[in-house]
Amino acid sequence: MNSQYVFMFVGFILASYAIIANDAIQTLGTFLSSNQGRPWWILWLFASSILLAIFLYSWITNCGDVTYGRLENFPFTENFSWVYIVPPIVLIILTNLGIPVSTTFLILTVFAPENITDMLIKSLSGYGIAFLTGIFVYKLATKSLENQFINTPYQEPPIQWVSLQWISTAFLWSQWLIQDLANIFVYLPRNLDASMLFFSIFVMLILQAFVFYRNGGEIQHIVTSKTNTQDIRSATIVDLIYGLILLFFKEWNKIPMSTTWVFLGLLAGREVAIAHNFPNHDMKDTTQIILSDALKAFAGLVVSVLIAFGLPLLKLSN
Repeated sequence: MNSQYVFMFVGFILASYAIIANDAIQTLGTFLSSNQGRPWWILWLFASSILLAIFLYSWITNCGDVTYGRLENFPFTENFSWVYIVPPIVLIILTNLGIPVSTTFLILTVFAPENITDMLIKSLSGYGIAFLTGIFVYKLATKSLENQFINTPYQEPPIQWVSLQWISTAFLWSQWLIQDLANIFVYLPRNLDASMLFFSIFVMLILQAFVFYRNGGEIQHIVTSKTNTQDIRSATIVDLIYGLILLFFKEWNKIPMSTTWVFLGLLAGREVAIAHNFPNHDMKDTTQIILSDALKAFAGLVVSVLIAFGLPLLKLSN
């Protein structure tokens, strides 16, 4: 097999695992943390059924494109080399360190550095809107609900909440896939034939099963460290709001964005509102958590830029 194809397939497999372990767990994290008592394979089958539906719908309606047109400004490279497998390797390392790095910047910027400004503007807008939405919703709209959830942490939730949580997770997971499949499929031709489709589905399902088996890995701590996210009722509201924000940005334009930043912005706004609502929550501790997450995301951005602009120069020097 031509070495370019080897780099292409290795890059795709590494990116699939790295992005599922980093970004996808931030999306499914509240679902996992609030369903710890259920067998992992049931949760995996649920998430996998939605993944298959999203894959096949886009593949059928977009003539073999499974990214919903989000790679329009990222032409398929004809010269794959070792440069393109470095970003997912770095992403795997950062994920194992528990750093919520933006896969959008780390992966896509290497393929088209000129698009970083548009992606950065949209991602910063996502963080800001999510942060303000989190404050508004949790300060005003759900104050009494969240108070009830926090004061009854061990109460068995009614079946209605279980159903609502699974529905909100399905909605959020579908919106995340539409946004972030571009970060994975940038390694493959823009229009997949049936064999490439089945290959990519098989790879992603197997890797997703491994991540579910590990109960999310290190990145899951980002979710569990936040107030009451193990409560299925709180998780339902977080997932619904997050999904609606991603839907808004999906309709805005097709420029890829960092869903990681949206996620961190929403959790940050939520923590600020809860700290204001409940005197027993220390605002100083809340601020430290928010700054810690923001610094990790910023560190990931710096690494992404250095890799995107440094690797091509390193290649040329050789």
